[in-house]
Amino acid sequence: MKRLLVGFILLVLVIIPLHVRAGVPFDTVKGHVNEVLRVLRDPALQGDAKEEAKQEKIEAIADEMFDYVALSRLTLGRNWKKFNSDQKKEFIQLYRSILEKAYMDRILSYTDEEVTFGKETMLSEKKAEVQTHIITKSVEIPIFYRVYLKDGKWKVYDVIIEGISLVKNYRTQFRDILANNPPEEVLKILRNKTEKA
Repeated sequence: MKRLLVGFILLVLVIIPLHVRAGVPFDTVKGHVNEVLRVLRDPALQGDAKEEAKQEKIEAIADEMFDYVALSRLTLGRNWKKFNSDQKKEFIQLYRSILEKAYMDRILSYTDEEVTFGKETMLSEKKAEVQTHIITKSVEIPIFYRVYLKDGKWKVYDVIIEGISLVKNYRTQFRDILANNPPEEVLKILRNKTEKA
């Protein structure tokens, strides 16, 4: 009986750390972020002449990392229904360009800052939050990635930078515009933003 009890306790001690250990969402986000960092630090991609090649590589990683359709739907919320199918397609493309630019500007401003990976929190069976921190000489910037399981892959559906949700921030802006204007007005604003970028 004692042997059985000791065996059970040992089994519990072995199993518990496996559940506490970060899982696939953590590994996925860490993998993508480390890929971006590798591109940023690649000596072959330094200098103004290599800027476009560097951006293309980061965009390819972002395409694998983010679900732009989910980001668009969540950002527009109830207003998503106001857009016809062509407007939805255009919104997704324009919004993607703006998000990539915002992410790119933020990420390209980092040089040799340290990125640490914090905990993974399961928000539901198919949703998780992975915490990262960018540590500069003067400040620590928290960037939390919200991911969900889609077709067997963990995709980012929101990014919380210094406590501000990307989705909620844009949702407020678009909701205010759509309160008194048709979807075309939002598309016009986004077109102008992407042309200036």
